[in-house]
Amino acid sequence: FMAGAPSQLELFDHKPKLKEIEGKPIPPSVIKGQRYAFIQPDAAVLGPRFPFSRHGQSGAELSNQLPHLSKIADDLTFIKSMHTEHFNHAPAQLFMSTGSGIPGRASMGSWLSYGLGSENENMPSYVVMISRGRGQLQALYDRLWGSGFLPSKHQGVKLRSSGEPVLYLNNPPGIDREMRRGMLDGLQKLNSKTHQKFNDPETQTRISQYEMAFRMQAEVPELMDISNEPKHVKDLYGPNVEKPGSFARNCLLARRMAEKGVRFLQLFHRGWDQHGSLPSKIRQQCEDIDQPCAGLIKDLKERGMFDDTLVVCGGEFGRTIYSQGKLTKDNHGRDHHGRCFTTWMAGAGIKRGYDYGQTDDYSYNIIKDPVHIRDLIATILDRMGIDHEKLTFRYQGLDQRLTGVEEARVVKEIIA
Repeated sequence: FMAGAPSQLELFDHKPKLKEIEGKPIPPSVIKGQRYAFIQPDAAVLGPRFPFSRHGQSGAELSNQLPHLSKIADDLTFIKSMHTEHFNHAPAQLFMSTGSGIPGRASMGSWLSYGLGSENENMPSYVVMISRGRGQLQALYDRLWGSGFLPSKHQGVKLRSSGEPVLYLNNPPGIDREMRRGMLDGLQKLNSKTHQKFNDPETQTRISQYEMAFRMQAEVPELMDISNEPKHVKDLYGPNVEKPGSFARNCLLARRMAEKGVRFLQLFHRGWDQHGSLPSKIRQQCEDIDQPCAGLIKDLKERGMFDDTLVVCGGEFGRTIYSQGKLTKDNHGRDHHGRCFTTWMAGAGIKRGYDYGQTDDYSYNIIKDPVHIRDLIATILDRMGIDHEKLTFRYQGLDQRLTGVEEARVVKEIIA
């Protein structure tokens, strides 16, 4: 998840016509009657800041800032017609994570934990890792990986980038594993009595989470230690893989955890909110994520994991075609734009080397095959073997769904 909204115009959705009208207002016929986040569209049009070229047998057009992804373009599907009603970060990020822009709903990883369970009893079924980019940072809230109305054992477990991966996971000085086991046995007896008295399901959740933490003490340190990874594998992810907390390190850790049966992994990379200094910040962000993303795909393929691992990459919305800031300076940027943006997917039966959806010559409106956030969620669930209309949880008198009560469809056209 590229938090802050990457610009499709600098990365995936090439619009050379914008160069012809750069510095001029966008035609009024394109924008009539639409809402905006911060600035008005009478600002000057800003053409793409980087050249694009075609790659692979599919002829996918990618920015020259993505040289490593360009080499595996034939493994990816690009959905260029994503759209959302939300154009501010907090609700848009929440919408992408939970299917709703209103707090209180369960996140996608929590739903998958609830629906599918875990393949590794020593690890959570849902793990979150966050890396800090070099751009303008937006806050990330725990509700993005929260369990909402689902039992709290399904919430995402956030691993820290330095020190203990999980706070208080290690035993304090003077407490060995045998002593910890005895303490937990005693605590379980007390909690069991409480459950018998009040029958609160959250008491059972607490018991299970204490047990999970005990098992994680043995599993997590080994998973987080990449010293035994061969050099040729580390080289796939780039030099930053040796830096704890980097996006590259998190991609490698994600592969290791997927290999160990962790069901859902969510990597947040912050810094994509380029209202200013867009050219320089995009370069830096691409340096951070390009090789690790490509390396992850290559690593999954080499290990025979690509066909049953779904990789999804995108942000909460796109960026506008008009400039925020004067064109005469290099500190210009782009505003928020929810009407169209790009997400790419790979693996798990997704078509390879495929473009889906199309925007107009301005990358402002969708002209072919729109894909809503709920459609994307329905498609992700489908690839995990789940009918989004049948995965429900009764709460406040309603059979709640990740895709809500609104219409959503599986985008079957991108499935091989």
